[in-house]
Formats: sequence, C-alpha cells, structure tokens
Amino acid sequence: MTRPVGTSISPSRGIAFMLLGGALLTMNDAVLKWLTGDFPVGQIMFMRGVFVFLPVSLLVWRAGGPGVLRINSLRNHSLRASFMVASTFLFITGLGYLPLPDAIAITFAGPLFITVLAPLLLGEHVGWRRWTAVLFGLTGVLVMVRPTGEAVQWAGLFPLCASLMGAFRDVTTRKLSTSETSLSMLCFSTGVIVLVGAATAPFGWAPMTAKDVGLMALSGLLVGTAHFLLIESFRLAEAALVAPFKYFNMVWAVLFGFVIWGHVPDTWTVTGAVFVIASVLYIMRREAVLKRGQGG
Repeated sequence: MTRPVGTSISPSRGIAFMLLGGALLTMNDAVLKWLTGDFPVGQIMFMRGVFVFLPVSLLVWRAGGPGVLRINSLRNHSLRASFMVASTFLFITGLGYLPLPDAIAITFAGPLFITVLAPLLLGEHVGWRRWTAVLFGLTGVLVMVRPTGEAVQWAGLFPLCASLMGAFRDVTTRKLSTSETSLSMLCFSTGVIVLVGAATAPFGWAPMTAKDVGLMALSGLLVGTAHFLLIESFRLAEAALVAPFKYFNMVWAVLFGFVIWGHVPDTWTVTGAVFVIASVLYIMRREAVLKRGQGG
C-alpha cells in the first residue's frame, strides 16, 4: 500500500499494533455481550457510536483536519453505511445468544464472502484455486453453525449474516477508496449508526446508570482506538505480513470468554474455525502471488 511521506516501515511494530488492535476489538465485543443482557441493540448502537467519535477525532487531527472528511459520492457512502448498520445490528444481536468465541469465529467467513462477491460486483477474476478455497472455508462455516434446530445453533446465523453484510460493506469500500478517504467513510458510517440507533428510542430504551454509560463509553473508545491501531499497522508493515495476525482475535475471544463467562469453544467450533482460517490464508497468499504476476 502507499505510505505517507515520512512514515517509516517497522514490521515488528506493525504486527504489535495489529495484535493490540485485535485485542481491543475483542474486548469491545466482550463489553457489548455484557450489555446485550440489559439494553436493546439500538440503544447500544447509539451510545457506542457517540463515543466512537472521541478517538476518531484524534485520527482526523493527525490526518490534517476536517478536510479529510470531504464526501464526493453521497450515494455510495450511504450504501456503505447501510451495510455497516445491518452488520452492526446483526452482530450485536448474535452476541446476546452465542458464546463470544463462537460469534467471532463465524465472522471469519467475511473474506470468503468478499471473494464470492468480487467477480459479481467488481468484475475481478477468481480462479479455480480460490473457488476451491472458498468451498473449503464455507464447509468450515457449516461445521460451526451446524443448524440442528437448537436455538443456540440457529443464533449462529446472526454473525454469519453480519459477516455477509460486512462483505458487501468492504466491496463498497473498494469502490469508494478511489475517491474517498478512510476517515470520511468511518465518520459517515458511524454517524448513520448513531442516527439509526437514536431512531429506536421510541420503541423503548432501558434506564442507564453511570456504570452502564461508562461501559458504553468504554466500548466506543475501544472501537475507535482499535481502528487507529489497525490503520497504523498497515502503514508500518505490508498487508500480507500483518493481516494474518487478525486471526489471533480467536485467542483473545477464547481468553475473554473463559475468564468472564466460563465459555470454552467446543470441538465443532474449533474445527470449523481452522477450516475457515486456513482457506482465507490460502486466498490471501494466492492474491499476493497473482499481484506479483506469478500465477493465473
């Protein structure tokens, strides 16, 4: 990726930022899961979104000020924000029913959906090797979701649909990246999430204590700080090096899930996650090979 003038390359710091950013994102998911027991999803979306703007303001300042928030394509921004709202709503809802490691493992299907959507929406060529990897990964998804009729297993459809909406969001992001800044996309989508969350107030919000507000503020700060660290990780090191480390989030999820709720992922979840992660890593490697012009 193109780095700003004066930005030094530091692979070790890039990896460290990716690991720390992933830890903060997973910690945020743990906070959200805690909140879903007492508050409706719309209220959580609103409160978290408000506090996300605090660390994001630092990113805007570092990037040169409000000028980086200029919007050139309102239509595509709105489309991306719609997918972001759907993904956020579905994932938070799923957290209310699933153990934390299970929910996060299922969202790993996102890159598989992107590979499927790329030829349809972006006109990108996907060869038979990557299609095989997609099928391998989707098999892993089925292993994790395993719709047996039990409610907790059907709840796996929430993070799965969230990852699908996230894939549509990321494909739209690719289109927007030629004319819009990352910060303009982040701020616009966060603003829409806040507005949609506020619109749910008439349907009944639960009263909040100072502790509850503090937890929601913590969630927003964790998300905003995590995105800052992830952005920095890609500035400091090559994407092919740091991207695979995001799957360390599964380790954080197992750790937080066990310490807070005593959740331990079962064999089905672990096996399915291995399938998905292996297929995504192969797809990433294949794309890197194609970019170097060494394969078809």
